[in-house]
Amino acid sequence: MSRIGKQEIIIPDKVTVSLVDGLLTVTGPLGELKRVFKPEIVISIADGKITMVPAKVNKQTSALWGTYGSHVQNMIEGVTKGFIKTLLIEGVGYRYAVAGTKVVLNIGFSHPVEIEIPAGLKVEAVKAEMKISGFDKELVSGFAAKIRSQKSVEPYKGKGIRYVGEFVRRKQVKKSST
Repeated sequence: MSRIGKQEIIIPDKVTVSLVDGLLTVTGPLGELKRVFKPEIVISIADGKITMVPAKVNKQTSALWGTYGSHVQNMIEGVTKGFIKTLLIEGVGYRYAVAGTKVVLNIGFSHPVEIEIPAGLKVEAVKAEMKISGFDKELVSGFAAKIRSQKSVEPYKGKGIRYVGEFVRRKQVKKSST
């Protein structure tokens, strides 16, 4: 049984939620999100609350129940508050730059790496910090992960791209025998 799926999700003011043929649409002050849900979980909207109940209880629907609850909560939070991921860059000569609709990374390669910014995201680069914001949690997190994967942090000097608050375990450098 899912603890997340059992909880009723309260719909805040200024947010409208509609369900048509498995397509859940959440509209709020920051934008509109749509997601298709399988019919194994029955979603009902009434009195400013969203409740979910599995059509029949088995292993797959138990897994989907909590997952769908998290998705709906993230959709509502996204259209009301939005999401922000912050990345840090460390290394001599490493830097970010936002040029139009692209992020330009100078991360120790012989050429700058350019990554297209997806529609719906706002990217700000200040010195060694980059803030990625938007109302779709999957899009924000996915884009941040794509940038981080370009140069993940190495454990000896700590050079690379990491999230704010991420702890990188450092290794000791080999000592010479002379």
